[in-house]
Amino acid sequence: MPRFAMSVLFGLLLGIIATASSASAAEKQLLAGAATSNITPPLGELIVGGWQPIPAKHIHDELHARCLVLDDGATRLAIVLCDNVGIPEEVFDDAKALVAEATGIPASHQLMAATHTHSATTARGKSKLIKENELTSYQTFLTQRIADGVQRAVNQLEPAQIGWGRTEEPSEVFNRRWFMTDAAQLTNPFGGVDRVRMNPPRGSSALDRQAGPIDPEICFVSVKSKEGRPIALLANYSLHYVGGVRSGDVSADYFGYFAKYIEEKLGATDQQPAFVGILSNGTSGDVNNIDFTEKSPKRYAPYEKMQEVAQKVASKVAEAHEKIEFQSWVPLAAAANKLPLKARKPTPEMRKHFEEIAARSKDDSSGHRREEIYAARIEKLKDAPDVVEVPMQVLKIGDLGITAIPFETFAETGLEIKDRSPFMEAFTIELANGSFGYLPTPEQHRYGGYETWLGTNYVEEKASAKIVENLMKLSNSLQEQAK
Repeated sequence: MPRFAMSVLFGLLLGIIATASSASAAEKQLLAGAATSNITPPLGELIVGGWQPIPAKHIHDELHARCLVLDDGATRLAIVLCDNVGIPEEVFDDAKALVAEATGIPASHQLMAATHTHSATTARGKSKLIKENELTSYQTFLTQRIADGVQRAVNQLEPAQIGWGRTEEPSEVFNRRWFMTDAAQLTNPFGGVDRVRMNPPRGSSALDRQAGPIDPEICFVSVKSKEGRPIALLANYSLHYVGGVRSGDVSADYFGYFAKYIEEKLGATDQQPAFVGILSNGTSGDVNNIDFTEKSPKRYAPYEKMQEVAQKVASKVAEAHEKIEFQSWVPLAAAANKLPLKARKPTPEMRKHFEEIAARSKDDSSGHRREEIYAARIEKLKDAPDVVEVPMQVLKIGDLGITAIPFETFAETGLEIKDRSPFMEAFTIELANGSFGYLPTPEQHRYGGYETWLGTNYVEEKASAKIVENLMKLSNSLQEQAK
């Protein structure tokens, strides 16, 4: 055959291959499914949102594990948000094992997190650092209900479209850590004086300035059927919780109300399969919705404020939702590893301080009002390991990256991740895949305050920096694989 003819034939073959490849790409179809599992505990279980646990007396609204599963034809991801203040790694690990066995989704591709409602009963163990070998009855119930929810979401996988966007709601986020000019306001349970105080007296003349930033952004991912029926929406907002419940009430807080309101605003009520609205907690370890400069704030009835916040967040998301572009397919991927961190241990000075407190007369009330609580927490650390390995994870959904951190994380850490992320869009879900306490930055550790105290924070002062670096490596590895 003449060389010219061979060249023409070769060109035709390349064209056919390219056309076939293009057609194959066009035929790719994302699948999505969503479901909820009721995880409401029995009455009498302990609510742990305050300084002292109290038994649950009434269920104001049911608690749920809200589940979303995505499938790009080669990879499946599962995302689960549970109405709870914090869930230990061993509970999530057991749930992931059940999911993997039933669905084939590997643990590395399952992101499970707590919302951090302060009005749910505890799923925590006795220690943030020491894993429990046996689960409690509620923890066992929780693992099965999480696994059931993911399996039901898999059962409902269908051709879908996906899109994501962002908006802002700055009016409900305030950094709760303040520099103060009055040293009497800055004492701590260890016999020292901090530079920063969490939740200072409202309208105090000693208020100086807030110790850190806020993140007012609401990021969200929306999934709808091929025909346009809403399937699920996952949002992320960096607000700790709202509160304002009656004593002894169990409630999902504003996270539960958001799920209800976004369903209404997207016109997704009374449909089958049921729409699943999900609000995850962003990096809000130092953020709440209290403006401490107000001397006489508005008084709210129980549950009124959380409904107001949920309405604001859902309204902003619904408005931004109208402008996002949906795609029928995006690549999915996940990366996970374990990061070793040094565990903090009590200093000799701390031990001596608490020994002196124990020897003090019961009538002596001169010390810090939280001394006994922290004395008990310090005592529990005597059997803690020297190093704890914490789970790190990143999910890739097209050009969106979702990082998962198993701590109550400060807003500035979340902002740094967004700034450094190789993804076009990025957000962080905190208290994900475990619950290891607070995660102040090294600078915030130097300021002191509740979130930095040993017994509230349990790992080395450089932990946040190490975590960010690790998450960036995972994120970059996922982006490199996509090239």
